[in-house]
Amino acid sequence: MTNDCTQLYIVATPIGNKADLSPRAVDTLKNVDIIACEDSRTSANLLEAYGITTKLVSYHKFNEKQRTQEFLQLLQAGQKIALISDAGTPCISDPGRILVNELFDCGIKISSIPGACAVITFLSMIPRNTEEFAFVGFLPRVKNQQKKLFKKFAPVDTVFYESPNRLLETLENIKQTRGTNTKIAVGRELTKMFEEVKTGTVEEIIEYYRTNILKGEIVCMLYADSNSDEQESDIIEKIKKLKSLNCSDRDISSILSTLYGYNKNKVYKLSLAV
Repeated sequence: MTNDCTQLYIVATPIGNKADLSPRAVDTLKNVDIIACEDSRTSANLLEAYGITTKLVSYHKFNEKQRTQEFLQLLQAGQKIALISDAGTPCISDPGRILVNELFDCGIKISSIPGACAVITFLSMIPRNTEEFAFVGFLPRVKNQQKKLFKKFAPVDTVFYESPNRLLETLENIKQTRGTNTKIAVGRELTKMFEEVKTGTVEEIIEYYRTNILKGEIVCMLYADSNSDEQESDIIEKIKKLKSLNCSDRDISSILSTLYGYNKNKVYKLSLAV
């Protein structure tokens, strides 16, 4: 460990290939007092491969609040804790935000040991036209909520996680919302032996996965809507109408994002420019 003042270490673990655990991560996990993990069985398998025998304590979405208070007491007593997830970087669609927020407010030193992240791994291996993207984590399960999200982020490439048993249903929802020619990329089993990345229209991807077995963790990118310029013109017209009613830029962004699902920051920037 390189920072003696640090008490909580956010440690990224492999998303599939065990060899991706960094030497710094191994050293940190060996030298802390406790490792907080989602599933001790999954983590024990990884740690055993590296000869790490540090005590494991469960920390998942069902006991986050309780464990946060327990960990706070241990940290205040001078112990050091590492937080890991089953795969990838903690706090990115995984437990950890409650703990980090609480410790930050209490002045506890936090450091991150970087490593694998499915989003970044995926984005680095697919064609993109811009650096800009929106990451929304796991999609809501309700179809109408998904549709609102697809429309809200239409002007920008949108990255999300999905489970194998829900992917086809989600793709069908995208097809209904944005059309059959909407472009999408799907990655699964990243860094593993059967790693696969598919890019094409949503119709092509649906047809492919209807006849191919879906397994493993999945990350997707829904490409920006090519008709987003038309949407921007529509937003500007609505902004002008609201400005004629003496609405402020902040009020306009709140109103249009609530009523139409537009990106709030995008509306605010457009409103400033109108």
